[in-house]
Amino acid sequence: MVDPQTDNNREVAIGAGGGYPEWLYRYAAVATAGIPSLEAVGDEAVRSFHERGYLVVHQAFTPAETRQGLQGLVDLIDGGNPDFAGVQFEKAVLDKLEQPTSEERQAAVRKLFSFTDYDTRLKALADHPKLLAVVRRLIGEDQLTMFQDMALLKPPFIGREKPWHQDMAYFNLPLSTTVVGVWIALDEATVDNACMMVIPGSQQRGAVIHFKRRDWQICDTDVLNDGAVAIPLKPGDCLFFHGLIHHGTPANRSDRQRRALQFHYRAANVEETSEEEHREVFGSEGKGVSC
Repeated sequence: MVDPQTDNNREVAIGAGGGYPEWLYRYAAVATAGIPSLEAVGDEAVRSFHERGYLVVHQAFTPAETRQGLQGLVDLIDGGNPDFAGVQFEKAVLDKLEQPTSEERQAAVRKLFSFTDYDTRLKALADHPKLLAVVRRLIGEDQLTMFQDMALLKPPFIGREKPWHQDMAYFNLPLSTTVVGVWIALDEATVDNACMMVIPGSQQRGAVIHFKRRDWQICDTDVLNDGAVAIPLKPGDCLFFHGLIHHGTPANRSDRQRRALQFHYRAANVEETSEEEHREVFGSEGKGVSC
């Protein structure tokens, strides 16, 4: 169920999180309902996922599991595992700090990459049996590969935008591959602190050309977001989304941190394509288009 939003065209000023057209993250509705647990995902929910391209599950993880995942993230940022080097800081912020405190380091992180082999608490979430059972149903295969693990952080006031895109545009995989992303909220994700926004059913349009602008993204003028839906989540809630659905997040200009985990899964028997084949599908070269 979604609630209409009328006051959603507020101008977005250019700030530390970057500038973009004010209309880009308008939305038609806010998702207000979802499946109450991972165990409750049934045939109708699977059909809805393939039709709409996304599925919201509330209380997917217990408060204890969510806290443990968040603590695992915090510990990695603080250098708790000296072998881990997958932290991406907001460099413009960190360079201003001579000897950053733990709190300052936490507030300057943009992303973490490939962390599940370095923290058992985070790996437990990626390998959670109830989570994998849902992913198997959505993909339609028993043998899965989790091929990307990231943490997406939007620090207060400076968390930058992630422009509208399709995740498949980042992966060298056959276009026919069903890729399922799982976005797990560790903090409350709201409209004000840049929750995910999706365009329902957009995965059915197939591949869309991407351009290197503010990011590897769908051109702003190609974003058809009149029916966009904002997806607020409580800690422990998760969003399953199709690898071809159009989605993005605005900058976080609130005073509230927004941290989330993101895992991508595919069938284990899928073989990667070449970079050249990938560019033929998602790149603009030789197609007579511009952005």
